[in-house]
Amino acid sequence: MGFTQAANKSAGQRPTVTIRLATVDDAAAILEIYNYEVESSTSTFDIVPRTLDGQRAWLTERSGAFAAVVATISNREGNPAVVGFASLSPYKERAAYRTTVENSVYVLRKHNGLGIGRTLMDHLIEVARESGFHSIIARIEAGSEASRALHQACGFVLVGIETEVGRKFNRWLSTAVMQLML
Repeated sequence: MGFTQAANKSAGQRPTVTIRLATVDDAAAILEIYNYEVESSTSTFDIVPRTLDGQRAWLTERSGAFAAVVATISNREGNPAVVGFASLSPYKERAAYRTTVENSVYVLRKHNGLGIGRTLMDHLIEVARESGFHSIIARIEAGSEASRALHQACGFVLVGIETEVGRKFNRWLSTAVMQLML
């Protein structure tokens, strides 16, 4: 499952982004991206950083339409480096919800604004369609304008705000719920 696309870059250069299935060997890179968000942002409501063993277990549990994917670009040495990851997850446990999935997309902060998130999103939407899902739900911290704009650009619409449903960094957080009908 390889997917390559040039990402937009404001300086005119377009780094080539490759999307591929994540492997357990990607655990450390994914852990670095995710734990930064846990410790310094509200893009995840997790408040306890993952361990490397926990990240490996999460990757081992991912398969089929629910597999994790990584975005890579070539580093200075010409080797592919993981700069983002994404996944689809079951939306709810009950059987009636099986045709709806929830998405997650994370990009290494120093690579924000290069179109990597959009490339990951486009890939997830394609996987969801090919897997026969009916809709994708995104749960986004309501104040995250960049994430909401990315989802809107991909066709998601705001379907509601869950007010003060989480607490992180000693403040209440609301969630914007966005949905894409496939």
